Amino acid sequence: MTTTRSGAKAENGVKNRNGENAGTKHQLDTKTSPSSKRTKKEDDLKQTTIEDRIPRYEYMSSYLLIQRILLTSRCSPTEAYGEPPADSLKKKRENGENGKNGAVTENKPEQNGSAEKEGAREGVVPSNILEKGIIYFFIRGRVGIDEPSSVDDIRRSYIVLRPLDKDAKLGEGTIEDVGNSRLIAIPKKVLPSSGRDRWIAFVEKSHASFKALKEDFISASDYTTKTAGVRHTPAATPIAEGIYGITSTGRESHLAYMLTLPDELGEVQKEIGLKGKGSFIISTRNPQYEAPKGAALPQGPEYPQEVLDDFRSLRWIGTQPKHLDYANTQFLLVGESSGIKKATEPQKNQKEGQENPIEELEKLEDEDTHRMEGLQGDDSAAIFADLHARAKDYPKLQTTF
Repeated sequence: MTTTRSGAKAENGVKNRNGENAGTKHQLDTKTSPSSKRTKKEDDLKQTTIEDRIPRYEYMSSYLLIQRILLTSRCSPTEAYGEPPADSLKKKRENGENGKNGAVTENKPEQNGSAEKEGAREGVVPSNILEKGIIYFFIRGRVGIDEPSSVDDIRRSYIVLRPLDKDAKLGEGTIEDVGNSRLIAIPKKVLPSSGRDRWIAFVEKSHASFKALKEDFISASDYTTKTAGVRHTPAATPIAEGIYGITSTGRESHLAYMLTLPDELGEVQKEIGLKGKGSFIISTRNPQYEAPKGAALPQGPEYPQEVLDDFRSLRWIGTQPKHLDYANTQFLLVGESSGIKKATEPQKNQKEGQENPIEELEKLEDEDTHRMEGLQGDDSAAIFADLHARAKDYPKLQTTF
């Protein structure tokens, strides 16, 4: 069943979250549009969690959990995180349109027709918001299952991040495609909800256009195996949309989000682990060390030397937005049961005139709510319109199993 912005409520009767099969290996997907499916060979890329590598500590604060994780990697939290990272998000964009020689200005959204209004909040965004933007949540059913009827029917969950200019505000209309979206795979299927939940996610695509997401991720596809012949991989199904912020609280980095759609959380959203407002502690893995057991990818991220230098000799460091701009980046997700409170704490070095992080994210969420309400159709139509796709070609936003 689906929900719409007209007020249709999801059914009650939430099931218990089931992550028992989360440690099994999965494949990465390559998708085509529904109108023109293609045949491909089975992919060997597999990913599992690290439950057997990171010990379980119950009833610990998020800070102490990260502290223990880093101690198992022979480094201290102070060494790993150090001082708050400098604001590395500020985009250096050129003014004007394409030059006479045909050169295109770098990542410059069109101001006419795009909801992103750059510079509108200059000087008020706190420095510990490293990045902000639009976030989309998707699920994909197992091979041959187009409509999952339980968490067990889900093959993998995904997050799509579309960064905005840090000083931007949202106006009317859809988001302009500047080719800077990131596709993040969650092999565990469900999201961590407390400090006892922690597992690795990875960047499947970086610098992706909406067209690439439609063709290579959202759409269904068929592929051929030697033993089973042609098999069908279902299209990705949207389950939520909202805004996010990557923040620094000194020794830790956080991914905080606020949902805009659906209006009310349904059975699917709750079982996946989504909240109206939620956050995770995020730490990037140093690819120069051997990956934890069962979590290795066939190929690591191609970091430049300046990013590798950030790690020094440490195995984990607080995630910075630039880490997520490289495919195959692996980062640890640790749940935070306190919602976004810790992720949005004001910092001592906050300048006069800057708003608190929570105020900035709440304003962005309010802007996004008005923006999505202005788009025609139900929740599904609004989400796919924002991704420059036709909703009728893809599954509707799912709220019940």
